[in-house]
Amino acid sequence: MSEDNAMATPAPPSTPETEPSMPPTSTEVEPAFGWTRYAEIINGRFAMLGFILVLLIELITHKDFITWLGLR
Repeated sequence: MSEDNAMATPAPPSTPETEPSMPPTSTEVEPAFGWTRYAEIINGRFAMLGFILVLLIELITHKDFITWLGLR
């Protein structure tokens, strides 16, 4: 008897009664109202886009964003 065979234990048979029920997984996110995963993903993407646009405005005009808006 080798050590590999002595250490291996057979896996219990898989039956529908012993398997935990798993919800179906989906990679698509459905649009919905309120505090949902979809809304947060879209909000984050728009925030990143806005941040990059502000940096580009400052780079092109050589003024900070507050001055560019005329608030200073």
